[in-house]
Amino acid sequence: MQEKYKDFLGLGIAGNFALHLAQAGELEEFKDIITADEAAPKGLFPFYLPAYTPNDKSTTRIPKEILSTYPLSSNTIKLPAQDVNVQMEPEVGLVCELRYKGGAVVDIIPTHFGAYNDCSIRVAGAQKISDKKNWGLSSKGIASSLIKIDTFQKGSTLDHYSICSFLKRDDNIEAYGENVKLTGYSYFYEKLTLWIKNQINTQKDFGPLEPLHEYITACNYPSKAIISIGATRYTEYGEKTFLELKDEVFILVYKHNTYSFEELQTALQTQQYPTKDISILHQKVL
Repeated sequence: MQEKYKDFLGLGIAGNFALHLAQAGELEEFKDIITADEAAPKGLFPFYLPAYTPNDKSTTRIPKEILSTYPLSSNTIKLPAQDVNVQMEPEVGLVCELRYKGGAVVDIIPTHFGAYNDCSIRVAGAQKISDKKNWGLSSKGIASSLIKIDTFQKGSTLDHYSICSFLKRDDNIEAYGENVKLTGYSYFYEKLTLWIKNQINTQKDFGPLEPLHEYITACNYPSKAIISIGATRYTEYGEKTFLELKDEVFILVYKHNTYSFEELQTALQTQQYPTKDISILHQKVL
């Protein structure tokens, strides 16, 4: 298991890629959330709270205890004990530095990016988004090899990267998420980091959302975070296919100037995985 991020805050973004929430059956949960504009993400959710300790009586909400369990793995997904549908969520994960002033987040600096699996339980009526995001060890995925960010702004190397994903079942490999450019995210670059900063500092306990600033205070202001920036759209196969024992999950964040989608499909079939200009997450379902 990849444990190098045990001291990192774990946050995820809901609704940062057009149509994904509808495919995931989650639109109803966000019907009362008013956003700054139609394309804005719906909110942030915690998936991991390191060293969480409530520190005073002003806390409006205590998070579920399971959120203190480290969920990240670079090679396995362990299905929940209960009989529920679980779906891969192919995303880009950002490793970020967090800077504070007066208890508020004042700067978010992405340093690395790569393939991330925001694996999620599909159940109607969950109280909070986080209820579907962390069910214990190896319930999330992050590639062991990430890519250094030169600068997180338009014109940087990220302009030239795409994400795709596949599911291998009974020796058959099928496209699970659409093959899309990272610039297809609704909020990206400075627009995204400014939104995250504001959301952390102001998000309240409302509907499916939680009071993140209270949580971060109770974690003693972590200086680093893993932030998953939103799941991309599913293929028709991915939208209807839930994970089963012995499945294998592949999420690839790759430089589309270096590789074609077809070349990557061939690489997965032959198991000759490239290593340059690419971040590959390969997890076996247990």
